[in-house]
Amino acid sequence: MLGAWRIGAIAALVNVKFKDDLAYYLADHRPRVLIYTHDMRDAVLAAVAQVPGIDHLVCMDGAQPGAHALPELMAQAFAAPPDPEDETAIAHLSYTSGTTGKPKGACLSHEPTVRASRCIAERLRVRADDVSFGPTALSSSYQLVGNLLPALSRGATVHVMRFWTQTAGWDALEQAQASILVGNPTLLEELRTESALRGRAPGRLRMGLSGGGPVPPTLKRAWRDELRLPLVESFGQSELGGFMALGYPELEPEDSKLMRVGPALPDKEVWMMGPDRQRLPPGQLGEIVLRGGFMWGYWGKPGKTEEVTAQGLLRTGDIGLIDHDRHVTMRGRRSELLHVNGVSWFPRDVEEALCRQPGVRQAALIGLPAEGGDGGVRPRAFITCQAGAEPDLQRLKAAVQAEVAYDLAPMEVVGIDELPMTPTGKIAKGDLLALAMATH
Repeated sequence: MLGAWRIGAIAALVNVKFKDDLAYYLADHRPRVLIYTHDMRDAVLAAVAQVPGIDHLVCMDGAQPGAHALPELMAQAFAAPPDPEDETAIAHLSYTSGTTGKPKGACLSHEPTVRASRCIAERLRVRADDVSFGPTALSSSYQLVGNLLPALSRGATVHVMRFWTQTAGWDALEQAQASILVGNPTLLEELRTESALRGRAPGRLRMGLSGGGPVPPTLKRAWRDELRLPLVESFGQSELGGFMALGYPELEPEDSKLMRVGPALPDKEVWMMGPDRQRLPPGQLGEIVLRGGFMWGYWGKPGKTEEVTAQGLLRTGDIGLIDHDRHVTMRGRRSELLHVNGVSWFPRDVEEALCRQPGVRQAALIGLPAEGGDGGVRPRAFITCQAGAEPDLQRLKAAVQAEVAYDLAPMEVVGIDELPMTPTGKIAKGDLLALAMATH
């Protein structure tokens, strides 16, 4: 990836969990060179047969028929060409998760992404003696701007873990003397659980950085009270090449402030926009928009680019607010709002309240089509339980009712062994809805 940038090429990373959809990605960005590991050969050949124009295959871990061997190419010690020195050029195709249609390749330019990474490193107070540890997928923009680039900008050490498990992950953090753990909420919960079993956190760890989805305040509180470590929440998108808001590596003593992400970063101007495109004052809910430091556009999709970047602004599609301290709180995706009996529900309100109940590990709220055809939905909450816990679902619903403003009478609560997850660690609500519809 860094070598591609050095010669002025564009890097496009695809998660191997999407290998069955590889032909879609190749047809979308039409690469000239495809680099892979030997175990992906069958998927690569099947995809390449459907997409013309790929000049070279390169196998990272040895020679294969029809493919160059990366070690042999490296051994040639080719001289680097002159630096293109074009900071506005596209460096990276950061593919969206595809929750609202087919994944789109967000084109990230060199300088905005480098500037964003340096701002993140400054906010997190990264030092040269830090060791940043990231088990998330290399293809994720979160890995790029959370683990790799901020640490490299400060001369720190970077680790990437291929296969994370709760026990092996804890051991690897200890062995690497990691000071920063960059993960998603599920992984960070597993680290907390394993640390409780062992009676301590990995020895040199000084903070966790979370991304890929909202962080439950209960998880931040557990890191604060049990591990005595700050859990910093980031808020970004594939379209950014950075974060729009980020907390500080400090313990937050006030529970009432744990739902906040943090202030906007200095490379971006962030505000809330009302339905008439006006700026909203502090404390009012609106769509989060920003100026500065976002993508050049979507690869090959000018119409979609204009839709979200008109007038030099990025419309994020997220609903939130900014308080008088200039901290951003994200309430949810506009597309995820549930309309129940004429009232709009933010799923996060219910999910957070469920996670605060004893015995509940995770929660996800979805909407099933309601009878009557009025466009409304029937809310159904799925929960997973902590080991050995079997909460009474009716009592659980009654306890949550006291904490939210919505009438939960039409909501059903269902226990499930595991919630479906995306390859980047988000709860896959589309899969959850399909499961609910199939078993209805």
